[in-house]
Amino acid sequence: MSLIESFPSGLLALKAKFRVPLAVAAAFALATALGSLFVKNQYTSEAKILLLDQRGTGSLGGIAAAAANLGLGGTGQEGSDAAYVDILNSRTIRETLLTTTYTFHERPWMFGALRTRQESLQSYIGARTLDRALLSLRQRIFISRDPKTRTILLAVETTSADLSQQVVQRMLALMDEFLVVKSRTRSSLKAGFSERRLAEARLAMDQAEASLRLFGETNRNYLLSPEPAIRMRGVRLENELKLRTQLVTTLALNYEQALLDEKNDLPVLNILEPGNLPQEKTRPSRGAWTVLVFVLSAGLAIALQSREWLLSHFQRTR
Repeated sequence: MSLIESFPSGLLALKAKFRVPLAVAAAFALATALGSLFVKNQYTSEAKILLLDQRGTGSLGGIAAAAANLGLGGTGQEGSDAAYVDILNSRTIRETLLTTTYTFHERPWMFGALRTRQESLQSYIGARTLDRALLSLRQRIFISRDPKTRTILLAVETTSADLSQQVVQRMLALMDEFLVVKSRTRSSLKAGFSERRLAEARLAMDQAEASLRLFGETNRNYLLSPEPAIRMRGVRLENELKLRTQLVTTLALNYEQALLDEKNDLPVLNILEPGNLPQEKTRPSRGAWTVLVFVLSAGLAIALQSREWLLSHFQRTR
């Protein structure tokens, strides 16, 4: 018998030999495909922050100052960049994130009806305590920093597209609020001191005006008075009022300058991408699951079917 004539019979024998393993693999793959329909889709929303020093050289920038005062990183550029990541990972922001109530839409399974939910992130995660919710949140939030481009990528993954976007935007808002509220720079302290000193100086000036007015009411034309004591007291009260007026003017100018410096010290959150609304799921990859299960189950079934040949071949090679 020639090779060509024996090929069909050999193909039929090979087909009969692998019919059962392939049928088993197909059954497992079908079960995996059907089961994956009940696995919720995961959607990832991403935001990007650009790290720039808005104040140039000199003292600490806004973010570096906040980090230094809170013990979240160094004082240089590298420490300032890393402080952004530390703030996003801080327990203060994460706890606020968990207790915030969100309104979002979600499908219970792949072809399920879209339903509206309104609950906190902790309730969505299903954690009974805040500590457990924080641990679970680490698996849903991803933060990476690129030192070359000085950008930070923030990504949040949930089973709802709009929930992922809301959480990302909420984190950016909390970080911006954190930087504004927690930044305590030298200029902000100077502005507070100047404001209090200005109020004290104005009060002293009002008292000096009242004293001069009261003295002038009882001693009209005191500069022409024949009494030296009255003339000297009037001049002294005038000089006191002039001094208080000049002091108020100087403190008012210093206060305005301190306010300008304080505004310049406030850190600016440069958001390149505010958080997109994902249209496509990131996982699960149902097709890859099905193919993987088919290959693995087919290989396992073939190995079990040929176990006697494998054992004998293994013994011969020893």
